[in-house]
Amino acid sequence: MTLLAALAGALAISFSAIFFGLSGVDPLTGAFFRVAYALPVLVVIWLTVRHRDQRTWQKRMLAFGSGFLLAVDMVAWHNAIGHIGAGLATLIANSQVVFVAIAAWLILDERPSRRIIIAIPVVLIGVAMVSGLGRGDAFGSNPLLGTLLALVSAMFYAGFILVFRASNNIQAPPAGPLMEATAGGVVTVLLLSPFTGGIDFAPTWPGHGWLIVLALGAQVGGWLLIGFALPRLPAAETATIILVQPVLTMVWGALIFDERPSTIQLTGAALVLAGVGFVAIARARVAPEPTPTTV
Repeated sequence: MTLLAALAGALAISFSAIFFGLSGVDPLTGAFFRVAYALPVLVVIWLTVRHRDQRTWQKRMLAFGSGFLLAVDMVAWHNAIGHIGAGLATLIANSQVVFVAIAAWLILDERPSRRIIIAIPVVLIGVAMVSGLGRGDAFGSNPLLGTLLALVSAMFYAGFILVFRASNNIQAPPAGPLMEATAGGVVTVLLLSPFTGGIDFAPTWPGHGWLIVLALGAQVGGWLLIGFALPRLPAAETATIILVQPVLTMVWGALIFDERPSTIQLTGAALVLAGVGFVAIARARVAPEPTPTTV
């Protein structure tokens, strides 16, 4: 059942970029309503388990603060989708596993294993190839900019994971920290709004229908399932689940949006997947821990 829950969560999250693309809204509006529609549902869920949430006030504020990193990650990722497509943008954003390892090394003095050190340049070479290397056959309106934005997304998501993990080191029910991080995301996107073109609050159909599905399917359902399942899975299965989501997103992007990356981009994508999987397995073998997939 645990593995099925993790797979279901990965499947739900794999549609995040697709639902955003189908909504037709701008990146900031999509980020805002993803968290705004999810927040009331998370509050209701948390109220049913709050008696089991023994985290301190400081830990709750830490979870709220992680929402800043999550919001910047989502805005950058949504912008990347517009330049390089849902599949490639999601794949690069999932290189957050590598940035988590680097940050843990630099900040927490968690020296990476030799396997991780070998995998990092493989991922970076793959990322460079996904950018298209300036070739005319590269997929995307601006593949270089899209790749850079997806890397920014990955870095902020790595920061989010580290802070979010620290906010729930006693493994309280995941609904509480997720609710607080989501609330932090709502506030952050509102604060970013005056500097990034503003949020379109006028509801549209079917655009906001897709955003509601995104919020409830990925932000609530997908994250809760994965947050529950990953800490309980063996290392190899954890790494597999981390890789399932970006692969599925690339498949949905090809089927729904007719995304067709070039041969060089697909080769780069394979290198990124291989490197990320290698890092995920290496880190999970050292200390299995909840590592959510990308937004």
